[in-house]
Amino acid sequence: MLVDLTVHTMTYDDPDLALARRLAAGDEAALRELYAAYGQRLYAYALRLTDDPAQADDVVQDALVAVWKSAHAFRGEGRLLAWLLGIVHHTALKALRRRSAPITEHMEETLAAASPSPEQQAERQDQSARLRAALRSLSPEHRAVLELVFYQGLSLEEAAQVCRVPLGTVKSRLSYARNHLRGVLTRQGLEETR
Repeated sequence: MLVDLTVHTMTYDDPDLALARRLAAGDEAALRELYAAYGQRLYAYALRLTDDPAQADDVVQDALVAVWKSAHAFRGEGRLLAWLLGIVHHTALKALRRRSAPITEHMEETLAAASPSPEQQAERQDQSARLRAALRSLSPEHRAVLELVFYQGLSLEEAAQVCRVPLGTVKSRLSYARNHLRGVLTRQGLEETR
């Protein structure tokens, strides 16, 4: 499997670059547009890292303040989303360090079904609980890489930029996380779905 590792560089007419420039110029309407465009994804990422809706809200709000203050630092050398997720990532990790409760994460896919039976619902809930437990057994760094690559759709290089680690570190964390989850789920009797 080949993975495209090219860095996305914004062009002059890229709407995200124009939005970032407006933010850097202090345009409050640009901040509202940014939130309208990316707020749900930023919140979803913060929620998966913190496993606490109230804390995820706080993380996003703190991250938006940081975006407002540091918009001038965005150079357009990557996607605006990757830069935003990087700010949310580091804001969430700071919040988690301050929190004494154990770190959990919800990174399960919703199983689509028209009207599942009560037995199917119970089985899915059990599988979801097992998956959440398996995800909680990963470190925050490993969960973050899974989230960025599989749920946020970032390239490996973009995930490396968000986490501020080398590309090789992202690859090894992703490989470890997948192998660890596969082992845990196999031991729990959940079959691997591909």
